[in-house]
Amino acid sequence: MHAGNPGARPPAAGEEGGGRREEGGGRREEGEGRGGAGGGREGGAGPERAARASGPPAAAPTAPAHAARGRGRAQQWRPPCSTAGDWPPPPSAAAGPGRRCGPPPRYCGPAGSRFERVGRRKGEVLGSSGFFNNHGLQIQQQQQRNLSLHEYMSMELLQEAGVSIPKGHVAKSPDEAYAVAKKLGSKDVVIKAQVLAGGRGKGTFESGLKGGVKIVFSPEEAKAVSSQMIGKKLFTKQTGEKGRICNQVLVCERRYPRREYYFAITMERSFQGPVLIGSSQGGVNIEDVAAETPEAIVKEPIDIVEGIKKEQAVRLAQKMGFPSNIVDSAAENMVKLYNLFLKYDATMVEINPMVEDSDGTVLCMDAKINFDSNSAYRQKKIFDLQDWTQEDEREKGAAKANLNYIGLDGNIGCLVNGAGLAMATMDIIKLHGGTPANFLDVGGGATVHQVTEAFKLITSDKKVLAILVNIFGGIMRCDVIAQGIVMAVKDLEIKIPIVVRLQGTRVDDAKALITDSGLKILACDDLDEAAKMQLARDDKKRTLCPLPSVYRGGCVKRSANVRPPEKLPGNVSAHSADGKAQRGLCVIDPP
Repeated sequence: MHAGNPGARPPAAGEEGGGRREEGGGRREEGEGRGGAGGGREGGAGPERAARASGPPAAAPTAPAHAARGRGRAQQWRPPCSTAGDWPPPPSAAAGPGRRCGPPPRYCGPAGSRFERVGRRKGEVLGSSGFFNNHGLQIQQQQQRNLSLHEYMSMELLQEAGVSIPKGHVAKSPDEAYAVAKKLGSKDVVIKAQVLAGGRGKGTFESGLKGGVKIVFSPEEAKAVSSQMIGKKLFTKQTGEKGRICNQVLVCERRYPRREYYFAITMERSFQGPVLIGSSQGGVNIEDVAAETPEAIVKEPIDIVEGIKKEQAVRLAQKMGFPSNIVDSAAENMVKLYNLFLKYDATMVEINPMVEDSDGTVLCMDAKINFDSNSAYRQKKIFDLQDWTQEDEREKGAAKANLNYIGLDGNIGCLVNGAGLAMATMDIIKLHGGTPANFLDVGGGATVHQVTEAFKLITSDKKVLAILVNIFGGIMRCDVIAQGIVMAVKDLEIKIPIVVRLQGTRVDDAKALITDSGLKILACDDLDEAAKMQLARDDKKRTLCPLPSVYRGGCVKRSANVRPPEKLPGNVSAHSADGKAQRGLCVIDPP
């Protein structure tokens, strides 16, 4: 696994709410919170980052987060070449001619961009990691995908666990919303759109309604407002122009909290186990609190063997600032939340805000729970709750094929094995001025069928103009990938250029399969040049390819449509027509 750059921004565990969609965490919904309504924050996610931000500085050099990720297995981190002395050896001794060792690529895109968020989000996901067991055999680490549930589902789980929550019910039609509001008997009720995306409080429905969280003052108004939410798409900063369909709303009583707190349970690497995180500043973005006032965040590590003790919860509640008369009540809720965390194999439980109500009651006003998909075989009740209508169709298909896919906004499709290599591939595409169309990790044990399905996913995106396949065959066999590529190109009648870079197990067999297929698949041994082959296009959608690779026999061997370009891009130096004199570009016309 690529160790990473100590100076680069490390990926955060549980990014985007730890789930598939939600990001940003902790911010109070519009119309909710203090003097407001039943609960919440938009998005919800960053207790892990908050824990790290508020913790003591680690000793240098520090291993990046994605280098330290190992599903509990101890790992020895080695710094990159620029700081590692004689490790790894120089190219002549280590990797053979033509390979070089340099500083690792950065996460794609500027801070806050979707590429950067994907980089952080995928930094925690392991594909073919290359760890070894006690017998010296290489083992494959399972990829981790976190399941995220709707708010009302999470609240139901809290209620089953005996945690104090506001009264409320889900409504799937305006008439149901009217009935629920009337049944609650509260003067004011809160209507909360149920979509798997953060920022709903500031979102806009296609009906024109502003905000996905509304306070209403009568059952009739509840019906009118919910009719503008249910069945309509909600557009937020996180959903983008596609939006997310709202199929139901949560109708709950309005409460008037005196004080708001933040509480979360997550897995903390530095503690090597679960940790309780609390703050006196709830209802806001916890990451902002960690950055601006880290002393406001307190933590209580839990021994995974001994479990949580009541005195630990009491101690945390006292540090969070709960009044003495309700410390026990707050601690009891914390213990119940921890038991829920263990029972359902959760990776994170976040309550923002946990409040002291006007009558002295401790309530959990909003809940965000993420579940480890590796536990799906024993948490069928939970995983049956997944709302596929909230998923991108391609990501839904990827999940069924056990592929790790994230759609992006570029036009260069990527098919890679291993999350680290996939990030590096996207980085090098960005480095040369291109934009990846997706993150697609086929893992360390992909079959021919999975490779074919991967190509179906990539080509279903009409923006894709070329495909870059980058495979390192450790556990993965390159010939299996090659079979899948050839089958996919034939079955799907793919017309866009495909560049394949294969290294490792049975690579010669793989190259022979590609050559014998007679298909115009461009093979290249060098990742840097393979990336360049996809990047520059003229107005006829022709691919610009590095000439030296072509004439070395490294890329195209039987292509009559390889020729020098009439006009080079402004940032490319001149070259001879035959490509042998110096580095340059040639044009590969599409079939």
